[in-house]
Amino acid sequence: MTISIWRYSHLALAVSSFLLLAVASITGILLAFEPVVLNAQPYKVDGIDQITLAQSLPALKKRYPDITELSVDAHQFVLLKGSDADGESVEAYIHPLTGEILGKPQPQNEFFQWVTNLHRSLFLKETGRFFIGLTAFLLLLITISGTILIIQRQRGLKRFFTRIVKDSFAQYYHVVLGRLSLIPIFLLAVTGTFLSLERFELIKNEKVSTEVDFDAIKTTPAKALPAFTLFQNTTFAQVESIEFPFSEDPEDYYTVKLKDRELAVNQITGDILGEVKYPTTQRLTTLSLDVHTGRTSILWAIILAVASGNILFFIYSGFAITLKRRANRVKNKYTAQEARFIILVGSENGSTNRFAQAVYQQLLKQGEQPFLAELNHYTVYPKAEHLLILTATYGLGDAPSNAQKFASLVETVPQAQEVKFSVVGFGSHAYPDFCQYAFEVHQWLSHQSWAEPLVDIHTVNDRSPQEFALWAEAWSQQSGVAMTVLPELMQANRHRLDTFTVTANSGSNHQEGTFLIRLKPAKRTNVTSGDLLAIYPENDHRERLYSLGVIDGELQISVRLHPNGLGSGFLHRLTQGQTMQARLLNNAHFHFPRKAPVVVMIANGTGIGPFLGMVHQNSPKTACHLYCGFRSQASFSTYQDFLEEQQLAQKLTNLHVAFSREGEKQYVSDLIDRDGDFIADTLAKGGVLMICGSLSMQKDVTALLETICQTKLNNPLSYYQSRSQLLTDCY
Repeated sequence: MTISIWRYSHLALAVSSFLLLAVASITGILLAFEPVVLNAQPYKVDGIDQITLAQSLPALKKRYPDITELSVDAHQFVLLKGSDADGESVEAYIHPLTGEILGKPQPQNEFFQWVTNLHRSLFLKETGRFFIGLTAFLLLLITISGTILIIQRQRGLKRFFTRIVKDSFAQYYHVVLGRLSLIPIFLLAVTGTFLSLERFELIKNEKVSTEVDFDAIKTTPAKALPAFTLFQNTTFAQVESIEFPFSEDPEDYYTVKLKDRELAVNQITGDILGEVKYPTTQRLTTLSLDVHTGRTSILWAIILAVASGNILFFIYSGFAITLKRRANRVKNKYTAQEARFIILVGSENGSTNRFAQAVYQQLLKQGEQPFLAELNHYTVYPKAEHLLILTATYGLGDAPSNAQKFASLVETVPQAQEVKFSVVGFGSHAYPDFCQYAFEVHQWLSHQSWAEPLVDIHTVNDRSPQEFALWAEAWSQQSGVAMTVLPELMQANRHRLDTFTVTANSGSNHQEGTFLIRLKPAKRTNVTSGDLLAIYPENDHRERLYSLGVIDGELQISVRLHPNGLGSGFLHRLTQGQTMQARLLNNAHFHFPRKAPVVVMIANGTGIGPFLGMVHQNSPKTACHLYCGFRSQASFSTYQDFLEEQQLAQKLTNLHVAFSREGEKQYVSDLIDRDGDFIADTLAKGGVLMICGSLSMQKDVTALLETICQTKLNNPLSYYQSRSQLLTDCY
């Protein structure tokens, strides 16, 4: 709810002010070039912060006997007003040491004057100034609310500048540029608001001047200008203006205005006759002008121009994000009361909705009765048989704003009939709490008496269509509902295929029909064990995915020959030297961990395939333990020699094998149960468990792991899943 309040506040402020903000931003960009143009003029003298009044004034008085005023503007141009030795009037920018005339002051450029008036008042005088001031204040509120949203998204101020996942162009750069522009935009908003308040005298800016006791003025000891202590200690960089005495009368004095004070100086003795510090309001007004206009620095002026340009982008991207969210609103063909398939989605920026909509459309095409809604709208579904939950995780482990009520709803609103559920989590491995909220949803449902998991939780990294397709295939197999996922997401037949040459094919010599096939790519590829090989046996849209291992630069897949199997039959018929077309899919969520102290691999059947490559690639000799299950010794013999070689090479620490149809007749889950203490210790030390094989095996193993985690570690399995300590790739 807190996120929603800040988001709606942020949106409401932007909507109410975007037209004036656009005008202010465009004119701000143009005006930022004025100080750049002015500072490029040849009137500035290097080292002005080193030139003192004591060094400069004698030379200037000699060249210009009748000086009335010296001033130093925001660009540090020294302007002299007075007359020269010939009595000619002079008003020019000069060199403070020599008095050389560098140029004449010019009126403000007409274009910049027009833009300035538009920027300040919209040509509406005081009324326009009020609206511009209000716009600056609204920009301040927008900046504050946007900052709070980023902090909530990143889950803390310390992580403010950590990586942002690129959900979409508008969303990604709205956040990234917002963080980079935060300080200049905040300063623009604060100074603009302050200047408006000062303009309308809501902040009092009292003018002060020095008071001189004329009766106390002394005429001795007389000193030359270079001997005046104040002039010796004051550089031109500190000066705003100096008003010279009109005559040699002791009651006429120098009025020196510095950045923070005004002083009256005896023209004969150099004594300070009076001094007054500027009030804080006056100094803040000057500082606000400097910051808001960039008049004192070319670099700062350019930064302000970029920041103003970013405000225009934020207007565009903010509306793009909002329209995308609105476009994802659901129009259901069936009501919640009559639907058999309930699809609930949790999405912060709408990216997950695309997947939910694709599932919804697929079920409609199959003649089913689906209903799609947000997680916050969970309710009683009297005819529901399947509950499909597709949810992202907001920030670092939190629920999206449209899913924050689900936890309480699922506890208080039970279903009257048994419902089979499946949870798909969308996230990014850039965050340590990967898909944390999805794991929590799976846990909540698992504890409901009416809910039964159809397949184990599945995660999708960076909205990968390929990873989502793996879930769709698994769900289809278990539910009996065909889901040819998902043309809108996959479009596999449009991908360019690569050529691979068969270097070895072991054939089918065992009862189970398991065989190994080795492939050599025609060109160099960036592939590693755990990635996927996609083949198209009939050169059509029908895709078959195989998890591969990389051994000696070649790709190896383990395949079970199924009767009339489209993919396995195609691969089985390939002979050495023959070529085939396929493509490689990055499967980054199932790569061998680089920094884990211990890796435990769990597989059954052909699921051992990618682990063979990972063990072979284990050059750092990470402690690696393999638990695998087969029907018989004969089916294991295909891999036995290779694994024993890896043990001798110290790439594989321990090998544990279970046979389900001979000997003790064990499953791989029995081995995990036997070594429960070791598994718990592995997780506690930051080790990683990897599971590859059948979904039924994964279901049994994860149920066992849940018990181990709860009883031995006092944490749910989801705690370790969200920290990428449990990686699965099952089918």
